[in-house]
Amino acid sequence: MKEILITERLILRELNTNDAENFYRLNLNPNVIKYTGNSAFKDINEAKDFLENYQDYKLNGFGRWAVIEKSNNEFLGWCGLKYDKHLNETDIGFRFFEEHWNKGFATESAKACLDYGFKNLNLKSIIGRAMSENLASIKVLEKIGLKFEREFDFDEKNKGVIYKIEK
Repeated sequence: MKEILITERLILRELNTNDAENFYRLNLNPNVIKYTGNSAFKDINEAKDFLENYQDYKLNGFGRWAVIEKSNNEFLGWCGLKYDKHLNETDIGFRFFEEHWNKGFATESAKACLDYGFKNLNLKSIIGRAMSENLASIKVLEKIGLKFEREFDFDEKNKGVIYKIEK
């Protein structure tokens, strides 16, 4: 397990197939995936297949990372950077179990990811995308320094917003 970042309360490490059950359970909660455009995995094997085929670390040298609480080694969710070669941009994303919302974990891990992106990866800018109604995620993006850039069509039914920060 490759540790990437350590913060005051958290360890961020590469995801692996041992995370399949947590990944499956995370997406089972409709509140967690409400604003993501994603659906739940049909079973743990589908989550495991996703993790086995996750290529971001190999292709880009970074990706979404497991967020682990230092004090008890609990998997809280994930946070990290994702490069989109078609748009030539890197976005920050995060997803946590609902019982860990409003405890500062998203802000703490996302801030560490931003710092890593600018200092270690030499990125020039990082964006954050959210559905317009996802006020909690927008608040995290603002707390870590991203500024509103523009609106966009998230999908057929939902409007979205793009926030951005530059080095």
